[in-house]
Amino acid sequence: MDYYGLHFTYIFEASGLNTETVNAVLSSELGEIGFESFEEKENGLSAYIPANMYDAKKIEHKLVCFPLSGVMFKQETEVIKDRDWNEEWEKNYFQPIRIEKECIIRASFHAEEPGFKHTLLINPKMAFGTGNHDTTRLMINELLQSNLSGKTILDMGCGTAVLAILARKLGSGKTVAIDIDEWACENAKENMRLNGIEGIDVRLGGAEQIGTAEHFDLILANINRNILLQNMQNYAAALNPEGLLYLSGFYTEDVPILETEIQKQGLKLVNQKESNHWCLLACASRIRI
Repeated sequence: MDYYGLHFTYIFEASGLNTETVNAVLSSELGEIGFESFEEKENGLSAYIPANMYDAKKIEHKLVCFPLSGVMFKQETEVIKDRDWNEEWEKNYFQPIRIEKECIIRASFHAEEPGFKHTLLINPKMAFGTGNHDTTRLMINELLQSNLSGKTILDMGCGTAVLAILARKLGSGKTVAIDIDEWACENAKENMRLNGIEGIDVRLGGAEQIGTAEHFDLILANINRNILLQNMQNYAAALNPEGLLYLSGFYTEDVPILETEIQKQGLKLVNQKESNHWCLLACASRIRI
């Protein structure tokens, strides 16, 4: 699969802005139009999108309507031909992620590191979810602090399936992983094999892939604000009365509009975590409360 790589640098016209903040907001905005991988630079952001989803007009609209004022964008675009993405990530992007001594996420080409309670092998092929991004880390931390033994899990927008795989390592029961990208679904299955994990039902598609009679103890949705708003009704309908819904993939300014939809769907916000401008919301059925 060919990709487009867009490389952004910034000119700040107002005080109070910095590269880290603009990177966070820009990656969230681009994620809404199909960009699936990001690399933060000292002076900007590189973003990657499958060639068949690239739309220059949508990108221009996002930059013109950027929610933060006082920043101008310089942009370079390259076409990236299909290649060995594992080699590309090894050379340029993916480094092992260590979460205290609880968990290490590394690729098969990284050296083994003993001493961690859980080791996850993830060979990303431009699928989101290596643990490098703040939203994935937020989700991982929540899972590590949860009792998942025998729990039914739904991982929406699964990417590499890192969250579903960790859930199975933590003892989850029925686990479903859904993504709209065929590449991501194939990568999820490959990563399952790498970790010797079975019992994850990987499905290609969106919220329509949730069975009408299916219910889950925990739903993980690390996507973006617009998709979360669009599918909140589906998540609420699929949540067990004692279940929890973890939402991420958006920045802190999005919380009020998401909370309004959460309440509309009969859920209650019970916790909020933040990391570098990104946010995770934990929601529960009102029956649970």
